[in-house]
Amino acid sequence: MDLRLVCGVSVLFHEQDISLSCQLGRVSASDRSDREAWCHRWSGSVLGILICNRFENAGPEVITSFYGTMSDSAKTPQHAPAARGDKASTDFSYVGIDAILEQMRRKAMKQGFELNIMVVGQSGLGKSTLMNTLFKSKVSRKSVLTTEEERIPKTIEIKSISHDIEEKGVRMKLTVIDTPGFGDQINNENCWQPIMKFINDQYEQYLQEEININRKKRIPDSRVHCCIYFIPPTGHCLRPIDVEFMRHLSKVVNIVPVIAKADTLTLEERDYFKQKIREDLLANGIDIYPQKEFDEDAEDRMINEKIREMIPFAVVGSDQEYQVNGKRLLGRKTKWGTIEVENIEHCEFAFLRDLLIRTHMQNIKDITSSIHYEMYRVRRLNDSNTQANGQPPAQANGVPGPEVLSHEM
Repeated sequence: MDLRLVCGVSVLFHEQDISLSCQLGRVSASDRSDREAWCHRWSGSVLGILICNRFENAGPEVITSFYGTMSDSAKTPQHAPAARGDKASTDFSYVGIDAILEQMRRKAMKQGFELNIMVVGQSGLGKSTLMNTLFKSKVSRKSVLTTEEERIPKTIEIKSISHDIEEKGVRMKLTVIDTPGFGDQINNENCWQPIMKFINDQYEQYLQEEININRKKRIPDSRVHCCIYFIPPTGHCLRPIDVEFMRHLSKVVNIVPVIAKADTLTLEERDYFKQKIREDLLANGIDIYPQKEFDEDAEDRMINEKIREMIPFAVVGSDQEYQVNGKRLLGRKTKWGTIEVENIEHCEFAFLRDLLIRTHMQNIKDITSSIHYEMYRVRRLNDSNTQANGQPPAQANGVPGPEVLSHEM
């Protein structure tokens, strides 16, 4: 069962509708006999009824395919769908429970969505460029601030910038959180702590909003949904700073590791490096996203297992456009040719984009809310009860609880 948009409304796409959608491309709205025969055959299907109603208002246009209907509805205003009573008269057993999907879609479209992504890695690994490439816009902090050369800060700084972006009527507030100074010092001991503190501060802020007596109808969500960790393309193995960071942070946020500037490695070096990183992650008990324990069913397990086999993604970022074989594409031009960012034969950027945006965005947010934030909330409330009884709060990670409030187990 799948959820599809047809004629401007959401419907459940059942197995019986597979052949329906295949035949739809051969039905002309101008041929009334074809339409009537087709509608008669599929009158018992939810999808068939909706499309038959669409045919009645279609006029001379030809609905060429299942997906063509979606693009047409986005371009031109559609007639209002037929009344529910018409459907009830066709199918006596119809109740209308499926209408909840359209209600949810309308509400979500009005509210919009929020996504907060943190990028962590030492300077010069292309963090800003990759974020611009992911959203095909100047969304990184460096892209919208001053163009002056930025000095390396003496301590780790946490800086965030938000954007309101829209695509095909879907609005999203995107927040990109940068961590300049990480890994750039001579002594990088405990460099993960300021980042841990920032993540937990966002959990604390959300918790305080939740426990207010008169809380807001919709609590602003500043929690970090995903952390993209940039690994330098050394070709050998993870550095101690990489292991230390991911070991601590993987328990409080969804971490997706990537090999930065992967075009500096040969294909053989890249495959060897990816395998070594997976071995290091397993040896150090680092559980990166998508976590095995959160697979909901066999289908999720199968899809996520393929993703886990590919992680870390070897990526190349670029916000420069070039013409290759008459097509405009993002890439990096060298004297040997053009590295196409979205070509899976050249790098794995497309897989990273699909994971973060097209297939797992909602799941990433759900795990943040139901797993990471929930663990923080439980521990935080337990600490509050402990303090109320006159006992000092427990320390976590060797850092006093009131400051960092880590929920690492």
